[in-house]
Amino acid sequence: MELISALQFLRLHDIPEAWVETIWDLEFTEIKSIDDHLDEQLTASGEKAFGNLYQCFLSYADQEQSAGTDGAPQNIWAVLIENGVSIKTLVAVLSFFVLSGKAKVANVQQRVTSLHAASVYLLMLGIPGSVAHKVHHEVLFDTCSDLSRHCWPQVTGKKRKKDGLKSARAECKRSKPQRKDTSDMQEEEEEEELNFSGSDLKKIRDAVFLLVQSHLRLLRTFPLKDRPQSRLNYTPIFIWLLYFEPVIGELNFGAVQDINKLRSVPEMAFYGLQRLCSPEHGDQAESLRRVFHHLLYVILMMNKGSGGKPSLLEVSQAVLATRDQAVHFVCHLVDELKELALPFLHILLQHICIQMVEKSEFRSHGAQAVGMLLSEMTGTEYARFIKWLSNCSRSRKMVCRLFSVDVVMVLLEQPERRPEECQDPDLAQFLPHKFLIQNLLFSRQMDESPTVQGHALSCLAKCLEIPSLNVTRAVHNLFSATGTQTVLEGETTHGTTHGILASQQKTYRTLPFRTVEISTTENSGYDENMAHILLCVKDSKTIVRKSALQALVGLLKHDVVPLSPENLARLSERSRDPAVSVKKKALQSVGELLAAKPECSVVQKAWLQGVVPSVLDSENTVQDKALEALDEVLLRPIKRYTVGCHLDTSERLTWDLLDLLCHDFQNLSHYFSRAFPIWSRQNMFTAAFMTNLISHTEADHAAGAWLLLSKSIRFSPILPYSKILDAWYRMISSKDADVATSCHILCVMGDIAVHLDELTKNRIVSDLMAWLKTFNLSIETITAALETLQRLGSSESIKNTQAFLNQHGGELVSVCEAHLAAILLNEKGAENLNEELMIKHLHTLGVLSLLCPAKFNKRIVLLVESVLTARSDKPAECQVELPASQPLSQFRANSLPTRVRAHGVITLGKLCLQHEELVPKYLPVFARELEVGTEVAVRNNVVVAMCDLCVRYTAIVDQYIPNISACLLDTDAAIREQALIMLTNLLQEEFVKWKGSLFFCFMLALIDPVPAIASLCRYCLVHQLLKKNPDLFSQHFIECIFHFNSYTKHKSYNTFPQSESDKVRLSLKGVENRDKRFQIYRFLLENCNDVQRFNITNKINQAILASFADEELPLDAGGAEILSEAFNILSLKELKLQTVGGVTAGEEAEEENLATMAKVALQAAQKKTASQIHKKVFIEHTVPLIISLKSLLEEKRSPALRDLMAFLQVTMQDNPNKMKELFSGDEQLLAEVEFSLKTAEKERVMSEMDDQFENFTRTGDANTPTAQDSPQRSRLILPVRFATPQPTRPYQLSEQLSQTDGRCMNRPTRDKRIRTNSDTLKGTVLEKRAVGDRAISTPKVGTLNLTFDEGFSAIFSDRGTSLGGETSVDHVQPQEQQAPQLRQWDVQSPLRQKKRNPKFGK
Repeated sequence: MELISALQFLRLHDIPEAWVETIWDLEFTEIKSIDDHLDEQLTASGEKAFGNLYQCFLSYADQEQSAGTDGAPQNIWAVLIENGVSIKTLVAVLSFFVLSGKAKVANVQQRVTSLHAASVYLLMLGIPGSVAHKVHHEVLFDTCSDLSRHCWPQVTGKKRKKDGLKSARAECKRSKPQRKDTSDMQEEEEEEELNFSGSDLKKIRDAVFLLVQSHLRLLRTFPLKDRPQSRLNYTPIFIWLLYFEPVIGELNFGAVQDINKLRSVPEMAFYGLQRLCSPEHGDQAESLRRVFHHLLYVILMMNKGSGGKPSLLEVSQAVLATRDQAVHFVCHLVDELKELALPFLHILLQHICIQMVEKSEFRSHGAQAVGMLLSEMTGTEYARFIKWLSNCSRSRKMVCRLFSVDVVMVLLEQPERRPEECQDPDLAQFLPHKFLIQNLLFSRQMDESPTVQGHALSCLAKCLEIPSLNVTRAVHNLFSATGTQTVLEGETTHGTTHGILASQQKTYRTLPFRTVEISTTENSGYDENMAHILLCVKDSKTIVRKSALQALVGLLKHDVVPLSPENLARLSERSRDPAVSVKKKALQSVGELLAAKPECSVVQKAWLQGVVPSVLDSENTVQDKALEALDEVLLRPIKRYTVGCHLDTSERLTWDLLDLLCHDFQNLSHYFSRAFPIWSRQNMFTAAFMTNLISHTEADHAAGAWLLLSKSIRFSPILPYSKILDAWYRMISSKDADVATSCHILCVMGDIAVHLDELTKNRIVSDLMAWLKTFNLSIETITAALETLQRLGSSESIKNTQAFLNQHGGELVSVCEAHLAAILLNEKGAENLNEELMIKHLHTLGVLSLLCPAKFNKRIVLLVESVLTARSDKPAECQVELPASQPLSQFRANSLPTRVRAHGVITLGKLCLQHEELVPKYLPVFARELEVGTEVAVRNNVVVAMCDLCVRYTAIVDQYIPNISACLLDTDAAIREQALIMLTNLLQEEFVKWKGSLFFCFMLALIDPVPAIASLCRYCLVHQLLKKNPDLFSQHFIECIFHFNSYTKHKSYNTFPQSESDKVRLSLKGVENRDKRFQIYRFLLENCNDVQRFNITNKINQAILASFADEELPLDAGGAEILSEAFNILSLKELKLQTVGGVTAGEEAEEENLATMAKVALQAAQKKTASQIHKKVFIEHTVPLIISLKSLLEEKRSPALRDLMAFLQVTMQDNPNKMKELFSGDEQLLAEVEFSLKTAEKERVMSEMDDQFENFTRTGDANTPTAQDSPQRSRLILPVRFATPQPTRPYQLSEQLSQTDGRCMNRPTRDKRIRTNSDTLKGTVLEKRAVGDRAISTPKVGTLNLTFDEGFSAIFSDRGTSLGGETSVDHVQPQEQQAPQLRQWDVQSPLRQKKRNPKFGK
């Protein structure tokens, strides 16, 4: 009777019969009020009353379960009937409570009682006899099943909206905004949810826990085999409960004997999913498919609602824990069900790969899940999936290709499977790690996507860090230069290509491997693979360059490729990359390599070349990184030195690097010096540091110590300088002192001069003068000694300082003068000439001319001049001065060597710097020497002297700038490089202006035959000069067209004065120079922004097209060439506006934020505006000119008409839908253009048919070339296996016309080019009918043909339709399921018939 007492609070006898009937008639879809009094009484019922009722039903349920079927099922129902309890009324009243708590505005009590009522209903339903007594109702059962989601409060308003917005943005940039009224409703509803306290939530949680327990009890006794809808509803409910609360400890998915031992809701949810897969609840295969399908989104960390596209969850510890539990649960199901679950495991893995998103965090966790799930597979099943993954890695979806690389990296960390584990011999090749590395990972390094390419490169470097001998060996095989080698060549496949996802594929170079013997005369796989890595280091995409650096460092660090200077130069030169991130990566890379190979001198040199120049980088962060690296390697390891002490690895590295800076890399001294003022501001040169450094001046590595002292001692505190003075005296007395060390000691002496007493200074000056007068020093030492002499005589009084320099410098000048006179004024002086001694005297004079110019008289100047001219019998002071315009080479030749004459030019230039009256005399001489001189060293120094004079005497030298700029076209590469550097410096400081032919000389330097000079010119123009004058290129573009075509009939362009020789030298006129001209045009346009491109287009219309249309310029042969040039330039893709073309750079960024979204919106607005302006200008200005010119050209029968039509064809392809609107004024012209396009397309198709026929006839039924075939020869005709599939699209004529160079080719050349492309691509593209092939989510092996949704592809939406139309279907076909080969027909080529019969095809 306890049950009857427990039912009293429900007032079942007071419930009107009519109300009960109404509730049943409404199918429990809405709540109806009984009457106000009863409603209040029922609502006031507490959870304690429901708890008692639940326990009563639970006791009956346990009795029924333990008693078996011996008449017991009638027990509880008989009790209810005997006591006059209407089961129909009981169910209706329970539904009243259930529906009351389902409302979003329900309070805590209503929600708790609702959950308890649902638990009671489910208990009743699980008692045998419930169906016979009509307890079960489909709608009420489904409502109770899903009640926990309605009663549990959702996440609070603002946070949920923010998270939802973030996930929506991350998933789709163009998602539609939410409706305002919906958002307002959510806010109002969520305001109510904010009122729940912690105790309230605990009550609701306990009620949910009880409800889930009731579900599990029901699934044990109530089969759902005949209730498919209930089975479908249960799965998403349990999936939602997985996220209900965190689980403490690890879950055990073994057999559960007692439900009461389950302590958390997610644990019970997993048990419920396991019960759903039991036979009593329907077909196990169908249940597994459904459960795996829903667990897919748990593993992917997505929220899959009732329909539509899944949204990403915010990654948190709870979400990650649930994902891990789901993966372990799947593994448990596979262990339990074995063969039954393996097909669905295949599907699950495939869907993970296909539906993965681009975000790195999601990909990383997804790959870990795939690796864990694959560990449950047998060798055969594992190999079958790897085969599918190989196809997936060539998907047209970038994310699939990207994720396949992540999966490979996870699988490489697992133990390698042995071939004997695979029962199918054909699949055994997919088991080794070698296949994963060479066929899946390395092949992606040639992917079309920079993101995939970069990721594959970085993963290649990570492979070498994996502690696996097989992995290391596989990577070594890719770059092995001896023995059997991996060759990069396409594997033979006939007919259409196999593979997922392949409708009309775009092909790329691929890297399948095959072991063959390579002779020494053939290119090895090592060469091609290494060449590809080095090519990626210079790729146009930042992400590719960064990843290639990482890969190259890994290969070098692990001795996969040799530590050659060429390979290391690629690392160090990237420290000057345009992209800041690449610079930082380069600095990090050389640092890693130095840490791994500290004793390798080649690595040490590469580190210095990469890090030291970065001290002067324009980006502060790069400077900081370089300074930090220098500090860590060169300063921190310095410790106090004592005789016999041991140097550790870091100390030896420090002194080795400093020694290289002293001797091999003295050119880096300027960069290194700039680091010390920065370090001094950081107080790094303490007394302790300087003391430790001075202690090393007596060691074997003293040269490095003196180098550091020379840079740092001026920033250090006052120290005892006894050791420095001792070193000075040793150096003075030594006869074989090292040049670099001597210079550094002299520098240190100059820095400490201010701290020395006068007696010591005088003694040092005396020793220094005696040392200098011997002239046994090197030129570098002489320069340092004279600078030290100046600093020793420096004082606060400028007059005293100059007097000191005049006194001591005058002595040296007299010595030099006497030496020169003895040689130049003596008939036999040249016979006893000592070339080195003569150069030292000239150099000393040059330096002294800047220190004490008052000591230089006319005789000395004439003596220096005599070095460059013939010797005279008269004394120098009595000679008649030669005309100023007479060049050096026109003087009577003397017998002095070229080196002496070259140093004489430098000395004469220094004399001119301090004596302005000499400049007008010698500048014409220097200029003439540049024109007619033959000695390279002399002419090179003339360039240096004239550019130095330009800084001081800008106005005087300005008229000789054309002579200097002409050196950019000199026959000697050294002079061209010197002139380029010097002119760039002058232009930067604005000592020289862009006047005359200077700009065109720079343009011709762009196409210099020496690649290093051309590259240096590009760097100077783009990174130095263009930044100072952003409109430089656009301002000179039109002038370049006229100038390089030598067209002088225009009234505004190419009118500046120039000599006939300059016109010839600077001309690129003619068809033979067309490629050079367009190389310059493309360079200029690539470095212009959209505004500048737009202005250039307008200028071409106004200055060229309009001038010919108005007949201001004659349409002669030269005019036709200019007009053709203009049309070809207008057809260049580089001239198209990037905003109109939709060029966006978003692939390299994985994460999005509000700034990125705003940028995308701004770009969209700019694109729309620019498109409208471009269209308006084209219609109002360009179209009338085109129509007018077409008529004029037809009248004149000008050859430029062909280029006009080609330009229209390109324009029509760019705007196929707008051409009728654009050319509405001339329908005939529009018809002609359309006809030309159709004719060109027809010719292309027929040419390809002929090529395919000839190629097929040539190859016949030939199989794959044998190992002895040449890789180069086979690659020309074999289809490429690894290709990045692309959506189907018809041939675009723009591919033929996008490069203007091909438009002026004759017909045979064009046919030859198309035929070559056909040979390369034939067999790699699926025909259109291939799209209709099966699109399944698993390879067709045996009878396996399963997906997650019946009749739906793994790539299809929930509605069973393709998400992207016909071309978006991803096909996954094994190699054996390829389309059949083409049949060989005995017919003649249509193109051949057309050639024989011109009427054919018309």
